[in-house]
Amino acid sequence: MKLAVAGAGAIGGYIGAKMARAGYDVTLFARGLHFEAMRDRGVRVRSKEGDFEVRPPVTDSLESIGPVDVVFLGIKAHSLPALAPRLPAVLGPETIVVSLQNGIPWWYFQGAGHLEAVDPGGCIAAAIEARRVIGSIVYLSTEITEPGVIRHNEGNRLTIGEPDGARSERCRLVSETLVRSGLRAPITTHIRQEIWVKLLGNIAFNPISALTGATLVQMARDRQVSTLVRAIMAETETVAGKLGISMPITIDQRIAGAEKVGEHKTSMLQDLEAGRPLELEAIVGAVLELGERLGIAMPHTRAVYACAKMLEKRRWGVQ
Repeated sequence: MKLAVAGAGAIGGYIGAKMARAGYDVTLFARGLHFEAMRDRGVRVRSKEGDFEVRPPVTDSLESIGPVDVVFLGIKAHSLPALAPRLPAVLGPETIVVSLQNGIPWWYFQGAGHLEAVDPGGCIAAAIEARRVIGSIVYLSTEITEPGVIRHNEGNRLTIGEPDGARSERCRLVSETLVRSGLRAPITTHIRQEIWVKLLGNIAFNPISALTGATLVQMARDRQVSTLVRAIMAETETVAGKLGISMPITIDQRIAGAEKVGEHKTSMLQDLEAGRPLELEAIVGAVLELGERLGIAMPHTRAVYACAKMLEKRRWGVQ
């Protein structure tokens, strides 16, 4: 089986390195200094589970890879529209596409419209047929500490599932590949529900952390901030409910879970501190777009989003 990771950054590079160490034929696609370092010196993973180094093929050209059996999309959601038109270069007749993006993924409404916040003009859906997609939810924390070096902080789980909730042989195949690579890869028949469960925390904690610099436990324990977090979560829960999604946990349980994680910086705060653009549209903008379509007022979410957008505009000129 031939594999590729399109976007071998912190998450994609770590998953690709684990697969390479397990002996799989996997090619990593990356850009810039990170690409050059991995190409010249291999991928170096630093983890309390044990450091290791691998030297899989690394390229900055998708066209040089050719069609593969499975492609893992490790690129951030806001970068996917620019990459999508080039993805057919790695797509054979039956290529499986595993999405690793945070927030509402582009495929969520594929075939019934699209969300402009995550798939402007429907360009991603046009490049990746719906039948190819397997959804995933990433529950691990990694970061690039220097070009070619990935630090694994915690977690090793990628929940995967068919968008229609079916149990499939191809999900079993992808899960088996990940498990043999040393990752946990449970298969769910409720991928859409689980996306909203993770999003319930991310939509509140991520932008607030970027605005304040606070960790999860600091936000959860602050009386005023936790009140705001609850309000944003309640608005998000209303949107999910209109889409037929029933949350299996309460807002209080979600906040308590975040508090238990402790002094952890959200991915959005880590991106801000590293000088990288924020995943604001997939995590927040898409839900606000849905709220508008469904006629749901989301004043708390919109206020935090507006402040985070101003932060983006001042830092990177993002409109």
